Amino acid sequence: MKTKHHLAVQGLVAFGLAVLPLAVQAQATTAEEADTVALNPLVVTATLAPRTADETLSSVTILDEATLRRQDSTSVTDMLRGQPGVDVTTNGSFGKNSSVYLRGTGNESTLLLIDGIRLRSATAGGAAWQFLDPRMFQRAEIVRGPRGSLYGADAVGGVVQLFTHEAEEGGPHPRVSVGGGSFDTQRYSAGLSGESGGTRYSFAGSHLNTDGVPVRRDGEDMGYDNTTALTRMSHTFESGAEVGFLALRALGTTEYDESGSQATTDYVQQVAGIYGELPVAANWRSRLTLSEARDESVNHFWGSILDTQTRTARWENTLRAEAHEVVIGMEYMNDSVAGSITGDSPWDGPYDVEDRDNKAVFTQALLDFSPLAVQASLRFDDNEAYGEEVTGSLALGYDINSQHTLRASYGTAFKAPSFNDLYWPGFGNPDLEAETSETVELGVRGQFTRWFWDAALYQTDIDNLIVWQQMGRPTMNVPTTRIRGVELSLGAEVGAWTLAAAATYTDPENRQTGNRIQRRASQSARFDVDRELGEWSLGGSWVVQGHRYNDAANEDRIGGFGLLNLRAGWQFAPLWSVRLNIENALDKEYVTARFFDGDDYLNAGRAAFVSVHFGQ
Repeated sequence: MKTKHHLAVQGLVAFGLAVLPLAVQAQATTAEEADTVALNPLVVTATLAPRTADETLSSVTILDEATLRRQDSTSVTDMLRGQPGVDVTTNGSFGKNSSVYLRGTGNESTLLLIDGIRLRSATAGGAAWQFLDPRMFQRAEIVRGPRGSLYGADAVGGVVQLFTHEAEEGGPHPRVSVGGGSFDTQRYSAGLSGESGGTRYSFAGSHLNTDGVPVRRDGEDMGYDNTTALTRMSHTFESGAEVGFLALRALGTTEYDESGSQATTDYVQQVAGIYGELPVAANWRSRLTLSEARDESVNHFWGSILDTQTRTARWENTLRAEAHEVVIGMEYMNDSVAGSITGDSPWDGPYDVEDRDNKAVFTQALLDFSPLAVQASLRFDDNEAYGEEVTGSLALGYDINSQHTLRASYGTAFKAPSFNDLYWPGFGNPDLEAETSETVELGVRGQFTRWFWDAALYQTDIDNLIVWQQMGRPTMNVPTTRIRGVELSLGAEVGAWTLAAAATYTDPENRQTGNRIQRRASQSARFDVDRELGEWSLGGSWVVQGHRYNDAANEDRIGGFGLLNLRAGWQFAPLWSVRLNIENALDKEYVTARFFDGDDYLNAGRAAFVSVHFGQ
């Protein structure tokens, strides 16, 4: 193990030396090239305010509307798989339990936001990614690295924010999609959006139904259905004040394998919120948001009922002085599992504690001393279940020239123990400490008119990592964990071609045992290529991942895999198009997790889907 660690360190040093000449060479960029630099994509998740990708001083990936439409994924996890710093595991396809790991941290350490509203299970701790329909979202932002000082608990690895469809000017603008394909899958979606007199509106709905595929060899098909509805409205007054609300609700049923038998779970995922924003002065805006997120499930096999709610009140004040900006805010959050029962099993019983509050204050300063930028943030959390936590971050950026930005940052974060971690009957440990982390990162980004590249290397040290043990043993804290990594990404638009590439190396090590953290792949890469041919479009995605271990002892090895997805589109009339998607075109058998008895969780083989679209 010692040799492997030395090689990892040498690799990070070699990478730093490799990108240094690029940074130096960038200083020779001509003035003509400087004049052609285009704006970077705007990102709001990294700093609570719109900033271009290089201005965030963070490692970010933006999946815009055009990208989501071209790929037309059947699941959010397929959309995220192989993106820089992102690893995904699934217990089968179509609505089966899924985990998203950012930079080698746990699913519970990856914060999910939908239009700024936190969505996760207070019992399990992580988000139920498998129950979200990608067609309900217009854009995704992936921010890698700790964001505890802005969002509080659970942003150890980073934040994924999904944005629903925004209203377009004029209208109403309708959009409709109808399609289906392999495994008797049917997909429908419709939406209507527009703007009039300062009022913006967006309504949408979708339905997916499939017979699914077996998740165990020689097993039965495991079906899935999902129905989602969205309402979003806002109004801006002549004074500049704004009010609005959002409601998104997804519900359905998923079938899964329970010890060789077919079992079903009914689920509900919901976010709802209202906000008001007021220009108090020319350089001061104040925003109050009240929101609620629900994660509900009824497991008919075990008879368990889990109903978790997170209610949040967040007040942000943004003050500007020329190029500088300061945010001061307060947040109150209440988690509840009232009425939840763990079911007819060895773990039967209610939770000893069903409610907890978290109070927080936070501040952030975005200072621009061009070509030097400074970002600093600090947050204090007081939680009645696990005590007080202080998190902070400091990032420095330096513009080498108009195309290249160097960045260095240090940040802390923490993961709150979930209700299952603390109170699950027979397994919870009420004496658990919150996970705490420190991350150091160095990166450089090159941004040009038609292309960009980004490179980052980092190290995250985690104290008191929360882990579940084998049956009959309580949850525990692992004293120290270290994660080192390198991320490379590239995007380009060359004529009619749209290209994207990403490569990730991650070394998540349990320092107590020297083993890799279970179910994490160390190497992954993703390549996306699309070409416009007049009314036609062709494209594909290739995702490659290395091996992983299913167990903490690193004795149960799961092999790596490569997936090829193909797509084609034809706009046969104004506003009308037809699309063909072939997922896993080479019909590869691939696995990312195993059952407790050692059997593989199988994912779907080759699948083809055809859809007709109007207005999108």
